[in-house]
Formats: sequence, C-alpha cells, structure tokens
Amino acid sequence: MSTFTFAPRLVSELRHYNREKFAADLMAGLIVGIVALPLAIAFGIASGVSPSQGILTAIIGGFLVSALGGSRVQIGGPTGAFIVIIYGIVSNPQLGLSGLMIATMLAGLFLILLGVCRLGTIIKFIPYPIVVGFTSGIAVTIFTTQIKDLFGLTIDGKLPGDFLSKWLVYFQHFGTIDWITTAMGLLSIAVIALTPKVSKKIPGSLVAIIVMTVAAYFLNQANLGFHITTIGDQFGEIKASIPALQMPDITWEGVKSLLPTAMVIAVLGAIESLLSATVADGVCGDHHNSNQELIGQGVANLCTPLFGGIPCTGAIARTMTNINNGGRTPVAGIIHAAVLLAIFLLLMPLAAFIPMSCLAGVLVIVSYNMS
Repeated sequence: MSTFTFAPRLVSELRHYNREKFAADLMAGLIVGIVALPLAIAFGIASGVSPSQGILTAIIGGFLVSALGGSRVQIGGPTGAFIVIIYGIVSNPQLGLSGLMIATMLAGLFLILLGVCRLGTIIKFIPYPIVVGFTSGIAVTIFTTQIKDLFGLTIDGKLPGDFLSKWLVYFQHFGTIDWITTAMGLLSIAVIALTPKVSKKIPGSLVAIIVMTVAAYFLNQANLGFHITTIGDQFGEIKASIPALQMPDITWEGVKSLLPTAMVIAVLGAIESLLSATVADGVCGDHHNSNQELIGQGVANLCTPLFGGIPCTGAIARTMTNINNGGRTPVAGIIHAAVLLAIFLLLMPLAAFIPMSCLAGVLVIVSYNMS
C-alpha cells in the first residue's frame, strides 16, 4: 500500500490560478460568508454555546478546511448534525465547555489518523439507509429543540434531555404561548421560504434576520406592553473580539471518559464531510482526495476549540451555495472565512438584537431541509 502524501488541494489549484478564477471565487466567497452568518449563530445557540462561538467555528474551521482539505469547493463550519452531541456535552455538569473542548480535539486527532492511514475511502461503504435515517433523526431532534423559542413558551428551569420528556413539558406549558413571539417566528419561516421565489441570490435566512431584528427593536422600544426575547436577553452583550488561545486541562481520566464521544464526533464529521465532498464532485465534475479532506477536517477540529469553537465539518448547503455562485477553488472558502471575520469584528454587537424566535425559524427550515 502506498504511503500517504500531504497534498492540500489549495496548493495544486494555486499553480494554475488567474484573475478570472479569483473574481469568481471572490463573488462566491462573499455570498457564502453572508449565508453562513445566520446559520453559525443559530447552530451555536442551539448547541448550548454562545453565538460568537458559532461564528468563530465558521471562521477558523472554515479557513482550515479550505486551506488544508482535499476538495476544491468544500465549505466547512458548524452544522446541525452536531447540535444534539454538543448540547449533551455542554449541559452535563461534569463535562461542560472544557469537556467539549477535549472531545473535539480528540476527534480532530482521530480524523487526522483516519486520513494518514488512508481510510477515507471506507466511509463510502456505509449503507445509504443508515445515513438517511441518522440525518432524519437529527432533523427531528433539531426541530424539537426549537419549540420553546418558536412559540415563546414560559418554562422554568432546564428542559429534559430526552425527546419524549421534552414534548411532554411542551404540552404541559402550551398555555403559556406568546402570540407575538409566535407570529415573528412563523413570519421568519415564511420569509425564508418565499425569498428564493423572488431571488435565488439573496439568502432567505439573512433577509428574515434583518427584517425581524429591525421589527423587534422598534416593537421593544415602543413600550406596547410586551417584550420580544432577543439574543441579548439570553446571552447579554456580545463582544466582537477573538478570545485568547486557551489550552484545556487534560487528564488521562478525562480523556478515557470522553473517548466514546470523541469517536462519535469524528465518525459523524468524517461521514458528513465526505458525503458533502462527493455531492460537490457530482455537481462540478471533480474528484476530491478523501484522505486529505479528513486531514483538513482533523486539523480544523484540533485548532478551533483552542479559541472557544465547537466541532466543525463540511456543510452541504454552504458548499452547494459556493458552487452555484461560481466558487471553483479553495480560495472561495478562505474568502468566506475572511468575510465572516470582518462581520464578526465590525457588526457582532448588533447580533444581540436578533429575536430568538427568528433564529428558531431559521433552524426549523434547516431541519426541514435536512429531512
């Protein structure tokens, strides 16, 4: 068996790079960066971490996946598939954010090992029904987690972790529904669904967030006797600064307890990334290097937690957006990360005004598209 050769796709693409390719990558990167913004915020909050952690994952993870991966057009970042896993770790008092950091870094090491051992091609032998069933299950779970914010239910304390208990609590508290919050959430869903009929270039999730944020701001300022819950109400002020690099407190006992979770993150990340790259190959007539892609994904998951990020992987929706808008080399993914970084540093404090029900609407559409 031949040995593994470290060969990021970016290096080979830059050998034949020109102004025409850069113009196409620039436009695609700008659009994908804008599309990724509301998703990164929504995935971060749904995972039980802050909005800024979701965006930092898209920035750092997205850059490393494009710079070191084996696909021309793959876009990396936080995805809905990890929400259930991340939330379970963060909500566990014995694990918390430090446990998530260690598990994600271990998963990164596993992914690198899979790539170096040339095991990337094995992923394609996983039966398709398993992938579909698993993805549909995640979609239902994501939808379930958004019911409280979508309808503005008043529920004291934390929601139960399991599916049936969560719905039981929802039914018990459905009398506390807030109709203003519900209307804003349903309008958000309608805007996201109808925007493509007007223009396929403009992301519906971004339109919904801008419109609903402006509406919520003025309604809250008008003192009409109700208050629309926003990100700021739940997370306080959002700082627009990249946190200092931090190392987790790693112990052998902690590593042993987190190994099963890290394996789940690694396998799930490998499956989703390589499926996304395979779909992209079929659309743009390319053939990705699956082992190099796993290396890129592994390095991204090894580095992102050092700045407070969460697990990242290849994102099919954002990758397709990249292709459809002209992206043809990894430079588009790097530009997408730069766009997110600029938005994060200049406009992030404004995210505190985004209504929680609007983000719930975004994730309802995400879960529908996943299923």
